[in-house]
Amino acid sequence: MKFRKVLVLKARLDMAPLIDVVFLLLIFFLLTSSFVLQPGIKVKLPKAKTTEISKEEEVYITIDKDNFLYLNEKLIPEEELNKRLLRLASEDPNKLVIVKADQDVRHGRVVGVLDQIKRSGLSKLAIATQPEEVKSQD
Repeated sequence: MKFRKVLVLKARLDMAPLIDVVFLLLIFFLLTSSFVLQPGIKVKLPKAKTTEISKEEEVYITIDKDNFLYLNEKLIPEEELNKRLLRLASEDPNKLVIVKADQDVRHGRVVGVLDQIKRSGLSKLAIATQPEEVKSQD
């Protein structure tokens, strides 16, 4: 009885394309997770049906629930706010100022900040809101 030799091929998996795919997925998830619309300050914005997204350069003034003031995400004392607003107005009086106030902040506090903005000479003003969720009627 004669036996034939059978050629056995060992399959090998090339790791280079697999590593490339893993790195591409890693880069994809890192890039997509970094696009956050809200800054790092936790503010619970009030809801409105007529929310718009601005496309021009703006200045953010944030009032959190503990009544701390932030100018472009940097904590500032209230006395410093007027100086910074005057400096911004001297650079560009048409710069858009967006006020982001927590919904639990007292109305008088927000009005006081709005008044400081107007007195500094900045004329374009907006109040940030969160889009109201539309309930579907079936």
